[in-house]
Amino acid sequence: MNILVINCGSSSLKYQLINMKDESVLAKGLVERIGIEGSILTHKVNGEKYITEQPMKDHKVAIKLVLDALVDKKHGVISDMSEISAVGHRIVHGGEKYAESVLIDENVMKAIEDCVQLAPLHNPPNIIGINACKELMPNTPMVGVFDTAFHQTMPDYAYMYALPYELYKKYGVRKYGFHGTSHRFVSAEAAKMLGKDLNDLKVITCHLGNGASLCAVKDGKSVDTTMGFTPLAGVVMGTRCGDIDPAVITFLISKLNMSAEEVDKLINKQSGVLGLSGLSSDFRDLTKASEEGNERAKLALDVYYYRVITYIGQYAAVLNGADCIVFTAGFGENSSEGRERICKGLEYLGVKIDKAKNESARGKAMEISTPDSKVKILVIPTNEELMIARDTKAIVEK
Repeated sequence: MNILVINCGSSSLKYQLINMKDESVLAKGLVERIGIEGSILTHKVNGEKYITEQPMKDHKVAIKLVLDALVDKKHGVISDMSEISAVGHRIVHGGEKYAESVLIDENVMKAIEDCVQLAPLHNPPNIIGINACKELMPNTPMVGVFDTAFHQTMPDYAYMYALPYELYKKYGVRKYGFHGTSHRFVSAEAAKMLGKDLNDLKVITCHLGNGASLCAVKDGKSVDTTMGFTPLAGVVMGTRCGDIDPAVITFLISKLNMSAEEVDKLINKQSGVLGLSGLSSDFRDLTKASEEGNERAKLALDVYYYRVITYIGQYAAVLNGADCIVFTAGFGENSSEGRERICKGLEYLGVKIDKAKNESARGKAMEISTPDSKVKILVIPTNEELMIARDTKAIVEK
């Protein structure tokens, strides 16, 4: 069985075709600048790149080009479209309706559309991608895999905000959490690495990339996570501010005469380590600048590490201890210095890391803690696409 995994952004599209017999990636790629001048498709097979540059007015054109690339006589990997058994779509927001992945039908599409008000930047392109695939592949099953689904196991006291209750009942104002597919994947992989039953583990997963979130996982279920009503809440991120006093928003609006749209842009796209450093949202740039004596780059990193450490401490309390802490995503998987800085703030938990192992763990699954560390520290590359493909296969086979 071959599963095509589609992840649509507003002007981009990531994809992978996965052979579920051995979970090997047959082909993958990225379409950029959809609907914008300079549209480009980068198709990868066996490490080789194949570039297609041509106008793509919408996602339907982009997906058609992806399908053409998959069956191309020179760099294709299947002979015809019938070899694609199903399509798995990453969908950012499923609200409270979905606690697991589902076969997409009219009712599911309506639910995704209802969640547009909760994820106005993400759900619309997800819908466009699904509709484009349905039009081009009308007889192929489509499955929706939601970023929010894994966190639907949070207890009400963890997801409720202390606002008038009617705002929750009428408008769904509550914590939802995101990156759920990643947190679910790496927590399950952690159990495999440790030779333990996930249902008997307390795991803190740290998805640290340009967007970042942490999750407290108990017995295989999310019991709390850092992102909230939107992906803005929680730890400091590349361009997002993370947790701040809500009164800052009203201050900016009243004192600086900023519009709601201007404030939204400020806290989502101009803040985080970019806003603090005035330099970059890329942690590699900040690390280099900090080493060269740039004080604001150093401050940005210090703030970032502090916030991650405090949330790990908070989740250790929520879980009443932790068996392991997992680092994943771009920064978490690749920054040995970042992991070391964070773990230094966790010595009270009995955390000890092996410096040599930590420095060698770059983009590969490894345990980096010492044998006598009371909490195991793991580095596990996330694989949301594989998780989506596994869900899609399971649902289609039912």
